[in-house]
Amino acid sequence: MIVYNVTIKVDHSIAADWRYWMIKEHIPMLMNTGCFIDAKFFRLVDQDDTDGPTFCAQYYCNSRTEYDTYIEQFAPAMREETQKRWSNQLVAFRSLMQLQE
Repeated sequence: MIVYNVTIKVDHSIAADWRYWMIKEHIPMLMNTGCFIDAKFFRLVDQDDTDGPTFCAQYYCNSRTEYDTYIEQFAPAMREETQKRWSNQLVAFRSLMQLQE
């Protein structure tokens, strides 16, 4: 299993609207690509929220091929939409993890 992890630091001024957008629009759009089998959305606790809250979205897929399909076919447009909508009011860090069994 592959986990695509996106950690996002969000400015206080957009936190509520951005959170709503993630839950109601962005995550469902990403899931509709058919590349992922599940998604989880977290708020990090015990973090310094002086600059805004930090969230983590995790998207699960069965193979690297499915992830690569997402990155090649869907990620550019989704990242552009996020940038247009929220501009410099958030910072995202992406990582890819593989389940070890």
